Amino acid sequence: MAGVSAGTVDRVLHNRGRVSEDALKKVGDAIKKLDYQPNLIARSLASKKACRIITLMPSFKSGEYWSEVSKGIDKIEREFSDYHLQIGRKFFNQYDKDSFDALVKEIKSEEYQGVIIATLFKDSTFLLTKWLDEKEIPYVLIDSYIDKTNCIAYYGTDSYKSGYIGGRLLYGSINSDDNIVLFNIISRGCVESTQVSTREKGFRDYLLQSGYKGDIHLISLSTEEPEHNKRILDRFFKRASDGNRPARAGIIFNSRVHVPAQYFQENEIKDFFLIGYDAIEANTDFLKKGTVSHLIAQRPEVQGYNSVKALFYYLALNQKAEKVNYMPIDILIRENIDYYNNYI
Repeated sequence: MAGVSAGTVDRVLHNRGRVSEDALKKVGDAIKKLDYQPNLIARSLASKKACRIITLMPSFKSGEYWSEVSKGIDKIEREFSDYHLQIGRKFFNQYDKDSFDALVKEIKSEEYQGVIIATLFKDSTFLLTKWLDEKEIPYVLIDSYIDKTNCIAYYGTDSYKSGYIGGRLLYGSINSDDNIVLFNIISRGCVESTQVSTREKGFRDYLLQSGYKGDIHLISLSTEEPEHNKRILDRFFKRASDGNRPARAGIIFNSRVHVPAQYFQENEIKDFFLIGYDAIEANTDFLKKGTVSHLIAQRPEVQGYNSVKALFYYLALNQKAEKVNYMPIDILIRENIDYYNNYI
């Protein structure tokens, strides 16, 4: 159909060797007319060459946010098991940048064809991507997009917009001069994640643009010391006078909204408007009870699945995905949570 040799078609399909502009156009036109799709099974089985991908992501317990990302990775690994796909999993502490940096040193001596990076630590991630660029190793970013990288794709939400939406949801439920709380989860050696800081900026920008006149209180809670959390929250909520609480609404920008929600439940605080992120079981339980007003979700299983798929297709087929792939920003309430499926 293109009027060129099979060798020329092969060079175009595999992006190798020199091809004239005229031949490239003819083959491209034929591909479009035929709606030609490479046979992934035939190509991968014929090559018999393993494609090894490394994932760098936070460690997790069952039911936590990153376990949902991992489910998506597990799913595509099973589906592509006949295609010589191998996934090496590397885990770091999401509250400790040093643990991420240690993994970076570790993978520099290993063999693999591509990397998937959870971008919690912006500066360290950027240094890693520069090294991968030098080695011509393709990579996909998940969790939060980092500008000025050469990633082949990003899968995740628009973090700024999701924070902006959080601001709109909260502001629409309070008076313009009501005080609010920003809850923060910390750990030893903690460095705030890229996504959390970007969400907070979007949140604050919405309040600023809307003429918010109240005070914003910052409360830092621990991942490891529940008694410390109780003392901090007791001190804050019990200093109110005349029955007026120091704040009537709050938000937390990661998946740990169940931490303050547990305190509210135990202390029978029922008129506090609380917003969190991610539809993990610990959070949805409090959403169903009404302790959490809204959850903003981002389909983590889809992120894990699509990030591996995009990288494998790039390596096996030289097939490029869109560079920036934003997940839907899902707003969940008690009335719709039972119908939510994060794998869509």
